[in-house]
Amino acid sequence: MNSITIARPSIVQPVDPIWRSVRDEAMEAVNRDPLLAAFLYSTILNQESLEEAVIHRLAERLDHQDIGSDLIRQTFNAMLADDPDWSTTVRVDIQAYYDRDPACDRFIMPVLYFKGFHAIQTHRLAHWLWNQGRRDFALYLQSRSSSVFQTDINPAARIGKGIFVDHATGLVVGETAVIEDDVSILHGVTLGGTGKAGGDRHP
Repeated sequence: MNSITIARPSIVQPVDPIWRSVRDEAMEAVNRDPLLAAFLYSTILNQESLEEAVIHRLAERLDHQDIGSDLIRQTFNAMLADDPDWSTTVRVDIQAYYDRDPACDRFIMPVLYFKGFHAIQTHRLAHWLWNQGRRDFALYLQSRSSSVFQTDINPAARIGKGIFVDHATGLVVGETAVIEDDVSILHGVTLGGTGKAGGDRHP
């Protein structure tokens, strides 16, 4: 009598190599230093996607009694729903750090620790709010980012993807500045005004 074996269908995981690397690196870090387990589980390992992990980390860093982390998280999710391209942009930004920063040898590092990456992602939210006409919330995020990350990026500034900001302390980007794709910026850089009263006042 012939027997027939029916294979159980395997669950196909989505191809997301950066997210897979971040999760693997988080687990390796837990094994190296169990004292970090709660932090790494809440920030990375308990999250379902790279987007959720980045949003969680930024919301916790931007948390304040004026506007709490839950509201920051909700606003990031609203941006993501309106602009799904942020999913690609955040991955290209992480890849930029990994490729161009000699001190970055793991994908998890910008997600958890690099304030330049955090400042740029906060600006992306502020810029979305600015374009939605929610300028006071955008300016609040500019102010909060300045306090937390020591950067001052006007919400109206247009910034491309693949941006690497080294150290970030003292970075100033003015209102009409435009930063194209695949740009690296050192700390202490000012893209300031040209003195013109109107038009494009920044490089």
